[in-house]
Amino acid sequence: MTAIFSSLVLCFRLFGHAPAWFWARQWTNTTLFLVRYICGIKLQIEGVEHIPDTACVLMAKHQSAFETLLMPCLIPPFVWIMKRELFYIPFFGWALWVMKTIGIRRGNPREAIKQVNTDGSKLLKQGYWVVVFPEGTRSSIGTSGDYKAGGIVLAQKANVGILPMAHNAATCWPKRGFIKKPGLITIRFLPFIPADIVSSSNRKELLHTLKHDIEAHTRQIGG
Repeated sequence: MTAIFSSLVLCFRLFGHAPAWFWARQWTNTTLFLVRYICGIKLQIEGVEHIPDTACVLMAKHQSAFETLLMPCLIPPFVWIMKRELFYIPFFGWALWVMKTIGIRRGNPREAIKQVNTDGSKLLKQGYWVVVFPEGTRSSIGTSGDYKAGGIVLAQKANVGILPMAHNAATCWPKRGFIKKPGLITIRFLPFIPADIVSSSNRKELLHTLKHDIEAHTRQIGG
């Protein structure tokens, strides 16, 4: 199914970003339908009142592949920040590439930060959201990765706000393993942090606050 929808994204990208985005959303919708009726996984979304009307940086907990494939149905058109190696995955990686995903080289942190700030700022000004997983890689239930300040730096450079997001996706869709467990996955958007507060905040202090809030809410919902 992923190969089919990725091919549709690739083909319709010739007619612009919006037609390709339509098929990206259909991929998500189809996946949600299948995981509900085959795997018994239900979805609950909280805090939608915190979603802003303008483009921003979304900083989310990273536990599994589920929150990644779910994102097109949660927020307006966006781009991910991901390791460049994902572009080499047949069909799926190619679709990521044509949809303006910011692919970074982890082996060169300084160049990666520069690329994120340059490309991310440009896309935010064009109205695209930017999704950042500050832990960089997936963490297991009840654990926390090392949060990086890249999303905050980008938001300050682009003068946009930050929307934090917590969830418990790994309870049903584990970090590793093929088997999916039936249950309820909760996505919780936390209060939006406006651009003026982001720009005037100390990066380390804001990162500490974001990590505390995201992790606390993740634990509350069982993640």
